Amino acid sequence: MIKDRPLRLGVNIDHVATIRNARGATHPDPVRAAKMAAAAGADGITAHLREDRRHISDEDIARLSRELDVPLNLEMAATETMRAIALQHKPHAVCLVPERRQELTTEGGLDVVGARDRLGSFVTALARAGIRASLFIDPDESQVRAAREVGAPVVELHTGAYCEAAGTIRTRELERVRDAAGLAEELGLECHAGHGLGFETVGAIAAIPNIVELNIGHFLVGEAIFGGLDSAIRRMRALMDHARSEKSA
Repeated sequence: MIKDRPLRLGVNIDHVATIRNARGATHPDPVRAAKMAAAAGADGITAHLREDRRHISDEDIARLSRELDVPLNLEMAATETMRAIALQHKPHAVCLVPERRQELTTEGGLDVVGARDRLGSFVTALARAGIRASLFIDPDESQVRAAREVGAPVVELHTGAYCEAAGTIRTRELERVRDAAGLAEELGLECHAGHGLGFETVGAIAAIPNIVELNIGHFLVGEAIFGGLDSAIRRMRALMDHARSEKSA
């Protein structure tokens, strides 16, 4: 039954690589961080290989593919170069995200409605290689339906607008996420969520029973500065589990 559905935690280790790259050296090692995250309770690891390689590198992806004992979710733009990399390493999953060189971080979801043909061929190529494709989209009905039309088995809902809002606007944004997650399940799509989630915002999203995975990175890496990565992940895991169990009770 839906109330018994577990909630997975994917930990994004991009910004461990950001810190490493600030000195152009080898420390801190994002692969080491990924293994620590798994030991602390992460169900999977997410890494975004950007076209400008500002944090995660090709060698990081190669090492993660070889050394991880938990699933690797490879975030990437829907380009021919990135598709070739995905087909080379064959991660458990690929999450397709929009990408612009000048942005600091991913600023919104994919426009699946406007790119059906291109994204459809990308999803098909990944599926033939045994890779699950996820589309990172805003919690919008038209985008959820378009994701289903292009054959994606998974959608990841962008929670940034919810996390950045306050008061009645936050309530409205939460409803958008809840409605989109419900629609995704109705259409037979697995639903994930992520972007901007922290200790104060994760509970309401974790309580949505149609969502089966949260992907969280920047906040956890930031909290690791103050109390360690292990502690940050364990606290996030506990908050997620509590919110899900409270909703199911």
